[in-house]
Amino acid sequence: MDIFEKAERFTLVKDIQAKGIYPYFHALQTRQDVEVVMEGKRRIMLGSNNYLGLTTCDAVIEAGIKAFEKYGSGCSGSRFLNGTLEMHLQLEDELAKFLNKEAVVTFSTGFQSNLGIISAIVGRNDYVICDKENHASIYDGCRLSWGTMLRYDHSDMESLEKCLKKVPETAGCLIVTDGVFSMGGDVAKLPEIVALAKKYGARVMVDDAHGLGVIGEGGRGTASHFGLEDEVDIYMGTFSKSLASLGGYMASSKVVAEYVRHISRPFIFSASITPASCATALEALNQLRTRPELVIRLSELSHYVREGFTARGVRIRESGAPVDTPIVPIYTYDQENTLITAKKLYEGGVYVNPVLPPATPPTDCLLRTSYMATHTEALLDEAMDIIASVVAEK
Repeated sequence: MDIFEKAERFTLVKDIQAKGIYPYFHALQTRQDVEVVMEGKRRIMLGSNNYLGLTTCDAVIEAGIKAFEKYGSGCSGSRFLNGTLEMHLQLEDELAKFLNKEAVVTFSTGFQSNLGIISAIVGRNDYVICDKENHASIYDGCRLSWGTMLRYDHSDMESLEKCLKKVPETAGCLIVTDGVFSMGGDVAKLPEIVALAKKYGARVMVDDAHGLGVIGEGGRGTASHFGLEDEVDIYMGTFSKSLASLGGYMASSKVVAEYVRHISRPFIFSASITPASCATALEALNQLRTRPELVIRLSELSHYVREGFTARGVRIRESGAPVDTPIVPIYTYDQENTLITAKKLYEGGVYVNPVLPPATPPTDCLLRTSYMATHTEALLDEAMDIIASVVAEK
């Protein structure tokens, strides 16, 4: 059998393209902002993870330009060898202080961060327990490890405890959960997770890719939101969302950080974050630290949108915690309806992300909308009116 035969049999893309509802790879012709030009037309951007709007911040852009001029375009090596700049160390130090953790290790991407952390921490005789709606990078990190993976039903603490009871007392155990879930926008039940971890002697890791800059004191994330910063053992996060750059990180104790730096293959064998990406992340962190009003504004707009959709009769998924996150899913249920609705919105001037299997169950497809601190109420009203008119057609 030819190994490429599966590719020849893969006709899904052609089938969707033939129906005129293929939703991917729309080309931006302007920078990532609240309004963009895609394929020659203005679109209101409701599909970005640029939560604080810092991709267009003059100070962030200037920091990247200066780093490019000073250090060149790249480091051409891993952090482990020739690819460490003083600026990498500065970023790790400042982020550790901001997150109230002893140490930070940076990775070249957010996806790589979960691969590198989990595969290093979870050994051959260990267990890793995951929420079923965790990000794909967490699942791949578990597969890359030598440990046994168990899954619990989304935010179901009884299901989590059943998993914990299966772990032998002689085995190490890591519970991994998204802080803010990337598709649903709901917040993990972290107090209950921490309590169960203590009961069964497990450690806790929170993927805060969508929590940093979004919830918690000054945008410090999910653990801060619940007052559990000292109870969560590892934070993972990215620079590609609130921090308007590229890369990822792990925040932990010094002991764990040092172990991961010397054991993690994805860390050791990948080139380091480019100078410009490092500098923009540093300046974006500075903006987050010195402008807490951005986080407050994001929360206000998230609440405004949720109320606005409800008033317009558009069914959304709630955050599941006393906080409004900027990820607001709109239910469209089946796959074809989701793609048709996304196309109509795109043609109407609103960009949203269609979410299909395997990211959702086949009958729970949705449109993922997300918001920035730099949106205005007027722009959001325009977008919500368009969305409500399209959804009402169904």
